[in-house]
Amino acid sequence: MITDRERQILHWIEENPLISQQELADLAGITRSSAAVHISNLTKKGLIQGKGYILQKKPYIVVIGGVNMDICGRPYQPLVMRDSNPGTTFLSAGGVGRNIAHNLALLDEDVKLITAFGSDGYASQLSEECHRIGIDTSQSFTIPNGVTSTYLFITDEHGDMELAVSDMGIYEHLTPELMATRIDFINRASLCICDTNLPQNTLEYLAEHCQCPLFADTVSTTKAKKLKGLLGKIHTLKPNLIEAEELTGIKIADENSLRAAAECFLKQGMQQVFISLGEEGVYAANNHEHLHLPSFPCEIVNTTGAGDSFVAALAWAWRQQLPLRDIARAGMAAASICIASESTISPHISCEHILEILDQHPVK
Repeated sequence: MITDRERQILHWIEENPLISQQELADLAGITRSSAAVHISNLTKKGLIQGKGYILQKKPYIVVIGGVNMDICGRPYQPLVMRDSNPGTTFLSAGGVGRNIAHNLALLDEDVKLITAFGSDGYASQLSEECHRIGIDTSQSFTIPNGVTSTYLFITDEHGDMELAVSDMGIYEHLTPELMATRIDFINRASLCICDTNLPQNTLEYLAEHCQCPLFADTVSTTKAKKLKGLLGKIHTLKPNLIEAEELTGIKIADENSLRAAAECFLKQGMQQVFISLGEEGVYAANNHEHLHLPSFPCEIVNTTGAGDSFVAALAWAWRQQLPLRDIARAGMAAASICIASESTISPHISCEHILEILDQHPVK
């Protein structure tokens, strides 16, 4: 389906097939980076041809990580401990890897998820849900007699979590030996994203053998520690401030220590790092520039899943060959869309919506 903006750009190209991306951007009142993304989308949809606009079509994105069946219980009244509380329960698909893959699918990427399913009913439900939203799980593994990862949590009457139990032991079956059977498939991807629900030795295997750019999601402060010693093999990382302190050993208290932490990542061989600062935005750095960018204004409804959408948008923007500034801003735009939604995965995530936010908030 073609968007209104794409239809407008297509009209200008029909009038002047040699028009430049900057000229298109000026006509539309958008940035050149946004115009480049629209050109790329039109090319993928087969609507334009010609030397000026033929871009190399890159392959799929591989995501390797967790998929959970989330089980939530919410009482009608304040919780009474050690008693049965009337309320509601519901199931939903979750997991860091799956959430990132879902966001990538909403961004029109061809995404393949490699995970471990058990041999139970939850596995069938999760697999069918992935297929429905456009996530290919054909390279995933089914563990005989395994129990599909589940995350059971109970909230208070307002929806804030009170207690949780996670059963993620199945990921211990995602061994280096299993990854070796998929490494050729992984290496044909445009990039690979892994999360730290994977075992330590499997992360080490991927860092050593993954030939495409490797993006890593830290998941949590505890699990982020698995990445120590592997940072030089990771292309892109998005830690929060506490995780960045843990991985670099640098106490971050001001702009100078932020820069020092980013430099620590880069000196080890990382290509780009995005240190999430919550309401204070993001500190982005590569070997050419360092940027502290403010977050976008938005209504805060639900922060769950914001980090997953951020990582997905980083990968999408990098695939569009956007500069560091716009990659970081795309991540924050996706997070702002997610935060404004009641759902962990916002149905409003799209390439067009992200570009609209970037155009509405130009860099001064």
